[in-house]
Amino acid sequence: MALSSHKPRKVPGGLAALFLSLIAVVLLSVWSYEGGSAPGSSGILHNLRSATSLLTTPLDHLASFIGAPGKAVGNALTNLSASSESLLELQNQNDELVATVARLEEYRLENERLSKLLELADAYSLEAVGARILKPASDSWNQSLTISKGASDGIAVGMPVMSPNGLIGQVEQTGPFTSVVRLLTDLDSGVAVFLQANRSEGVVSGSVEGLLYLRYISLDVNVVPGDVVVTSGAGGVYPKGIVVGEVTSASYAPSDVYQTVVVKPLARVSRYEEILVLTGRQTEVIPKQEAATNDLEADEGHQSGETTEDAKAAETETTGVAETTTAPAATGVSFAAKAFARASAFAQRAVASPVPPVAVAARMNG
Repeated sequence: MALSSHKPRKVPGGLAALFLSLIAVVLLSVWSYEGGSAPGSSGILHNLRSATSLLTTPLDHLASFIGAPGKAVGNALTNLSASSESLLELQNQNDELVATVARLEEYRLENERLSKLLELADAYSLEAVGARILKPASDSWNQSLTISKGASDGIAVGMPVMSPNGLIGQVEQTGPFTSVVRLLTDLDSGVAVFLQANRSEGVVSGSVEGLLYLRYISLDVNVVPGDVVVTSGAGGVYPKGIVVGEVTSASYAPSDVYQTVVVKPLARVSRYEEILVLTGRQTEVIPKQEAATNDLEADEGHQSGETTEDAKAAETETTGVAETTTAPAATGVSFAAKAFARASAFAQRAVASPVPPVAVAARMNG
């Protein structure tokens, strides 16, 4: 007996899809009939949804708790993989910020230094030009520096150069836009000064050691360490009253004629980046307030002199008037005396002579 093979028939895929679509339509219809997603909706599908959510919520929390470490590790790995570009960009931004802060700090410090120079010029009413130091002194044998202002800025050879603390030197050479300043500490430098305490005059000159020596101070002058040395104005090169330095020591040998006085300059060029060139012809450096006081005293003295002269002139005028008034009075008295004498003579003649009185009077008048 021959066996026949029977193959089951397959359900076409289109029928399964149609079946599922019908179920979905039915469920959506029921869901809409129960109120859909509106608040307070209830029904079979809504209750089934709530029960399912109640059962699956703990499982969701458990899965989130278990997966948190893995998620953190994944984020870390992602950051590490992106750090090569991100960190490079952040590093560049940080470098730019650091450079900006450094520039701003440099501007602030420069502004402070320039403000001190301007305050110095204003306090002493100085005609001056500020300049930057382009090239400092190179060695002990050539104590000079180059500044950023020249002849085009009004700088000329011989002009004094100073800092907020005192005198630095003198302009030795000028170019159109730069100048060379010979420092006080140079061997060829010299400036007329005096000791502020006792007004003893001398000359300060430089040395290889960078110190200043005050020369021509006689042995009988009392020089004490700490005495301030200022310019005397002698010679007309430097204005009077600029601080040069202070005495550190004073000594002499029995055979010496003058003392050996060592002076420490107060203006250390190595500490400055800007200096002040005195362009005016000021003969003395004094504070503006003191100058105003001196001018006021001079004006008061001038007014007092004018008042004295006016008083003398008034006195002279009064005396002249008095003399003028007295002169007519004296003349009147003399005239009265003469008239009285003539009247007496007329009376005597009238008594002694037979001639009529009219004739006597005629004779007298004649």
